[in-house]
Amino acid sequence: MGANWNSRIRSIAAAIGCTTLAACAPVMMTAVSAGGSSAVSHTLDGVSYRTFTAPLPRVKDASLSALKRMGIEPANAATSDHGETIVAKATERDIEIKLEPLTPKATRMRVSAKHGLSRDTATSAEIVAQIEKALGKA
Repeated sequence: MGANWNSRIRSIAAAIGCTTLAACAPVMMTAVSAGGSSAVSHTLDGVSYRTFTAPLPRVKDASLSALKRMGIEPANAATSDHGETIVAKATERDIEIKLEPLTPKATRMRVSAKHGLSRDTATSAEIVAQIEKALGKA
């Protein structure tokens, strides 16, 4: 009973540990992103958000520059009452960048990279990072 019993206890403890760690992953990701230097937030559906202290035209130019640097070709741009939307395509990904002016000097950005039925958070986060770099150089 001793060796078999110990093996079962270890298996149960490992299963509980894995379940606990998996449940904590979203909380851990929030804590890590909150502690970072940039204020990029990611939602559970894989969309990245960022507000810049820059006017919309400047953020739009930086967005187009960042896409070009990444080798992503913009397919379309549209203007609406609520801001502008840039649509682009990368390998098996549909990218959408929505820009909304909060004030004449602040712009909110929403970046989505869809890969089939799922979202590619890593790509949307990298696009935001490249836009930050482009704004820093301007």
